This record gives sequence, structure tokens and C-alpha cells, in this order.
Amino acid sequence: MSDSYVECLVEKENTGAMAALKYVCVLLAVASFLLTTVMGSAVGFLGVIGFAVLAYFCHRNSAVEYEYLYVDRTIVVDKITCKSNRKKMGEYAVDGIEIFAPVKSWHLGDYKNRNCSVMDYSIGVEKQPDERYVIYYEGNKKLILSPTKEFVEAVKNVAPRKVFMD
Repeated sequence: MSDSYVECLVEKENTGAMAALKYVCVLLAVASFLLTTVMGSAVGFLGVIGFAVLAYFCHRNSAVEYEYLYVDRTIVVDKITCKSNRKKMGEYAVDGIEIFAPVKSWHLGDYKNRNCSVMDYSIGVEKQPDERYVIYYEGNKKLILSPTKEFVEAVKNVAPRKVFMD
């Protein structure tokens, strides 16, 4: 049994579209409120409430962080929204990993044409150099992560033939 414990927290980068959508929803909610107060219609408040709820959910989805936790040969991925709410996205045993390699690794050549469900728990954008990693898990899942070097090395210590750092 491995006694290593590594924790990694990455913040998903916001896209301009999500920020723009958030501000548009807020503006539409304010405009609907002003229009409703001038016109005196009670039905218009439904529009105000609808745009306000939409702006709330856009705000919640624009501040997302992922936490990767490696302990006892298990990788746990949590999603943190607005730095307060935590949701467990998955728990993956190292024994089920087929390959763990960088996104642009030549080791992934045999896995490119697989039909897998893709779960992106990374920063969401490709940086230069690209530091994202791919895990093919149990033949039917493809996980995309943005781990630190310490995290990758901790998994490599347990499964050296499955983890590649190129």
C-alpha cells in the first residue's frame, strides 16, 4: 500500500463568452425590472426573475476549480464552484488506468481512434507548452487533467509502466 498523498488545485480559465453572457443577463434583468416598473405589469416580473436566475447560474459556472487528490492508489476529482461548493466528480483507481500521458504524447497514438466518454477536468485551454494530461480509464473513459509534476510523479511511483511524462 502506498502512503503518498498529493493534492492539486487548478482553476478553470474563464472564456470571454461566459463572462459576456453573465453581464448580458444582469443587464436584461435590470432592463426588465425598469420596464416592468414603468409599465406596471405583474407578468414582467417573471422576466426579471428568469434573467436574475440565469445570471446567477452563469456566475456559478464561471468560477470553477478542480481539485485532484491522490491517496492510497486512488485519484479523486472534485469540482469546486464559487470557492465554496464542492462536488465529487469521480474516483478512479490506479489499477484501472490504461495510460496516463501528456495530451500531445506519442504514446497516445494507439488510443486516438477510441470512442470514449470524455470528461474534461482541466484548465480548459491549451497553453504553450501544453501541460494537460490524458488518462484512458478502463477502456471507456477519457479524463483530461492539468496536474502538477508532483502529482504525476506520485502516480508514476505506483504504476511506472502506465505513466509517461515525455
